[in-house]
Amino acid sequence: MLYLRSDFKNTIILKDSAISFRIIPKNSIEVILPMLEKMNDYRIPKETLRERLLEMVQQHYECIGIYDGEALIGMCGMWFQTRHYAGKSVELDHVLIEDTYRSKGVGKQLMEFVYAYGKKKGCNWVELNTYVHNFPSHKFYYNQGFVAKGYHFVKEL
Repeated sequence: MLYLRSDFKNTIILKDSAISFRIIPKNSIEVILPMLEKMNDYRIPKETLRERLLEMVQQHYECIGIYDGEALIGMCGMWFQTRHYAGKSVELDHVLIEDTYRSKGVGKQLMEFVYAYGKKKGCNWVELNTYVHNFPSHKFYYNQGFVAKGYHFVKEL
């Protein structure tokens, strides 16, 4: 069960736990750079990630930080937009929870935070993309009630 902690804006902590979910302020967004580097197998230079991230926060992007005490142990990017087929929605991006915290209910609690925060912002739809080969994430999202509606195609220009 989640409990709102009143001393932080947009913060939820787990009962009897040091785990908390907080919206990372735009001026602190660079805190996720090490996780983005890891997620991309260090193939994208840190400075390139930094430039992109600083541009993203100017484009309807927000990020949830998952903390154990004050240590960042996960992240979940969110894009807010209005879709012709769904109305106002939130699209999840680069969801990552450190390995030692997986399969302990943190992901499920993260999704509850996302749903509550999305509703607070007027969203009625959550969507996401996941890599085709990432079978553990498919299982997780199916268990959270998501359904596969299509394919995400990309082409480099």
